[in-house]
Amino acid sequence: MKIIKEQEKGVTRKTFFSFHYQEDVWRAWNVRNCLVVSKNQEVGGFLDSSVFEASKKESDEALKTFLRNGLKNTSVTCVLAGQYTAARRWVRYEIVRSVLKGNGLFTVDIDGLRNKAKALGVKGTDPLTEVGVYCSNDKIYFAELQDGKWVKYSDYTLAISASDLWFDAPTSNTVVRLSKYCMRYDFAAQNGRKNIAGWIETAAAQAGR
Repeated sequence: MKIIKEQEKGVTRKTFFSFHYQEDVWRAWNVRNCLVVSKNQEVGGFLDSSVFEASKKESDEALKTFLRNGLKNTSVTCVLAGQYTAARRWVRYEIVRSVLKGNGLFTVDIDGLRNKAKALGVKGTDPLTEVGVYCSNDKIYFAELQDGKWVKYSDYTLAISASDLWFDAPTSNTVVRLSKYCMRYDFAAQNGRKNIAGWIETAAAQAGR
């Protein structure tokens, strides 16, 4: 996970990048670097992996606080999806907190980028298809896929206000996947080096940010 600050037409926007650090950090850096060299972009900061690892050793609550702080002052969250990203607990937490924060949200597949060993990845599941929302007793909750079944999301169990969602609130106990409302792109196939700034703006506009 890391944060990029985008400057577009005089407006400063920070984008949070969520990804599987151990598996895809090299690919994520490639995405980051293409934003850094753009004349309309600059680095707003990125989360240091050593701090992340230290937070994991403390407690789940310490790590959650660390991730929430990382999302502060951001308006868009980009999920960089590799082969194993969708199942990662803390990627899911970053997605859920992004929704609660009102961030624009989208997925970018990065399997077409090479890792440090120059190897391409394997296309994975869109993480936004494995997190959703549903309505129960006139209250809205998050759900996640576990072993092929939808269960109540365990890392945030409170009800959500419909007014806090930038997309249509669910009206039944049938889970609506977040991917229904969010775009998915392929970095290699859709020239992400050139187009990712536009994808960020599209996600921001969708969320009214």
